[in-house]
Amino acid sequence: MAPLVPSNNTARQYSRTHAERFRHDLHELLRIPSISTDPAYAGEVQRAAAWLAEHLRNLGAANVQVLPTAGHPIVYGEWLGAGAKRPTLLIYGHYDVVPAASEDGWDTPPFEPTERDGQIYARGACDDKGQMFVHFKAFESYMKTNGEAPVNLKFFLEGEEEIGSPNLAPFLRAHLDMLNADLCVISDSTMRVIEEPVILHSLRGMANMEIHIQGPSDDLHSGLWGGAVHNPALALVEILSRLHTPDHSVAVPGFYDDVVPLTPVEREELAKSAITDEQLRQTTHIPATWGEAAYSIRERVSARPTLEINGLLSGWTGAGPKTIIPAKSMAKISCRLVGNQNPEKIYRQVKQYIESITPTSVTVQVQLLNTSEPALIDYTIPEMQAAARAYERAWGAKPIFGRGGGSIPVVAEIFNLMRIPVVMMGYGLDDDGFHGANEHLSIEMFHRGIETAIVYLEEVAQIPRRSDTTAKATV
Repeated sequence: MAPLVPSNNTARQYSRTHAERFRHDLHELLRIPSISTDPAYAGEVQRAAAWLAEHLRNLGAANVQVLPTAGHPIVYGEWLGAGAKRPTLLIYGHYDVVPAASEDGWDTPPFEPTERDGQIYARGACDDKGQMFVHFKAFESYMKTNGEAPVNLKFFLEGEEEIGSPNLAPFLRAHLDMLNADLCVISDSTMRVIEEPVILHSLRGMANMEIHIQGPSDDLHSGLWGGAVHNPALALVEILSRLHTPDHSVAVPGFYDDVVPLTPVEREELAKSAITDEQLRQTTHIPATWGEAAYSIRERVSARPTLEINGLLSGWTGAGPKTIIPAKSMAKISCRLVGNQNPEKIYRQVKQYIESITPTSVTVQVQLLNTSEPALIDYTIPEMQAAARAYERAWGAKPIFGRGGGSIPVVAEIFNLMRIPVVMMGYGLDDDGFHGANEHLSIEMFHRGIETAIVYLEEVAQIPRRSDTTAKATV
């Protein structure tokens, strides 16, 4: 058992006293347009990495490095002064952002942070610079008051999350000894309202595919050949129409075989953040809801796998008519997956099913674009329960253990390669506008997040180290 750590109100008070400076420090980071998706901004991504490294050094971190990858760099820093008897916490965050320009609809310049109406407006304010920076300031609050933190810390900051983390897994494999830890915390998620904090214990994986249908070798005149040649656009929609059953479930044989069923307790927990039909209609502006009737809306968008049609392309789409039978058609589809589904297996099942229902009058190719693993982590483990206590003590509300409908590939990568629990503690709101115009982060939630992170370190210090390095998780 790790030695008990007394409650540290001094660190929390420090964070309150220095709240304005904390935000100004964040503003400096937000001013750097670290857009990973555009090669023209590669220098800015490097500048953000260097800024973070220097900030970590100033806070007291050691062995701070900006480590190259085949793409954008990883920033690493550590503080190991708590000793071998205390747990080591790996803090993951990403400092890259998606593009933003004033003409996209921003009320203020996206890379000039603006505070108004209790919000910080800037690209990256919520996703993920602001949430990531919470942990920097929790660390600072301990170091400037106690001269030490209650646990060992390792900072692992990525610059490619917004482009799918292509170099993350190779980096992890090459640096497992350096990154070795007892658990990982990630703050890159949101909650519905401030009074309803959420600890995610599940994220969906992905399998992205393309379907290509080929008919004649070239476009044909529909007056000459219509009625004798199967139109590839028609063949495609005929195939797509058979991907779901009348009850709106996925029709692919075996698609649900590996899905971990929801327990009654999990369904009860998910019901705490229920979405009503009316709320869904108001949010999405749809005329009616859709989906598997046996599952609630919250369960459908987080705990159930899906198959979506993301795009269609065929024939003439310009102005005016062009009476052709197109030679080919294409659709992009994606599957959101839950534990224990395997993306590669799902791809093979989808491919085999599509090939089996394709008419002999056309040919088909189903190509896999990319995948990410789903993550399902037992929320009864001590690391999760410590997070719940931290929210209750510092945030001021009991959190909900929820399932995220989206995908954060690093969660599964860290578990698969490092075999440690990953705790997802979000400090944003669902309507913070990440990836959109006027992205913002609540000032109140930024400071509440810092205090919650301070208390979480204290709570983690009470947890015995995992001698077997095996988390109770399913990925």
